[in-house]
Amino acid sequence: MNRYLKLVNFEFSRFNKLFLVLVGITALIQLVGVIFESRRYVGRANKAIYEDLLSQNDFIEMYGKMSFFNFSQTGWFLLPIMLCGATLLIYVFFIWYRDWFGKNTFSYRLLVLPTARLNIYLAKATTIFLFVLGMVAVQLVLILVETKMLQWMVPAEFYTTFSVNKITNLYILNILFPATFIDFVLLYGAGLAGVCIVFTGILFERSYRLKGIFFGILYCGVSLLVFFAPVLVNELLIGKYFYSYELFYMEVVAGLLVWAAAIWTGHYLLNKKIRV
Repeated sequence: MNRYLKLVNFEFSRFNKLFLVLVGITALIQLVGVIFESRRYVGRANKAIYEDLLSQNDFIEMYGKMSFFNFSQTGWFLLPIMLCGATLLIYVFFIWYRDWFGKNTFSYRLLVLPTARLNIYLAKATTIFLFVLGMVAVQLVLILVETKMLQWMVPAEFYTTFSVNKITNLYILNILFPATFIDFVLLYGAGLAGVCIVFTGILFERSYRLKGIFFGILYCGVSLLVFFAPVLVNELLIGKYFYSYELFYMEVVAGLLVWAAAIWTGHYLLNKKIRV
């Protein structure tokens, strides 16, 4: 366990600078966006009321009140989230290929460490998971700050206040912030299983080179097929035979099987087939 934690700390330290850059970019763009959108809304209200001589009620009826929901649908809010997601997705590949294509054959030194090779696999997966949780936590803090900024910058009569719970259920935010702990475990567990599937696909490529690309793609495809098999069988073959709760439990079992298979296969490739 101690060696596993040291590997996690090592992998974390290799990415922390990029993580801080992503946090900075996200915070800067979203906070500037709050200022821009709130000032634009207030400017529109002032023009409509003082120049076009609309009443306050007429303006609200025509344009609606400002709220965090309005801001959450803009590029100011969505693009930084998409950037972070894309960067983390790329890093799922980079966290392995950096060791092979970096300087001084680092992959060789990593694989001959006096620890189980499975710890290397698990440490990389844990690092990705921790960074995802870190970005989600940062986004939650930013949402709290941004709602306060909107309240300060938009007059109360033109602003609709949402609770944090309601905000996290808006639009795509219910994906980042599941409503219940069970939803959180299922959603992020599925994401972590997906990371392990990709990891194992990468190890196929590293083990068999050109043939490994085909093996890796095939493995990922079969894993997805197994994971979605209960839904496909229920929808396409037997015509919605299972109850929703039965389908849910079958999906959980399928997900656990796919996850366990990814880790076991990755462990086998690291110990028996991997090339440095």
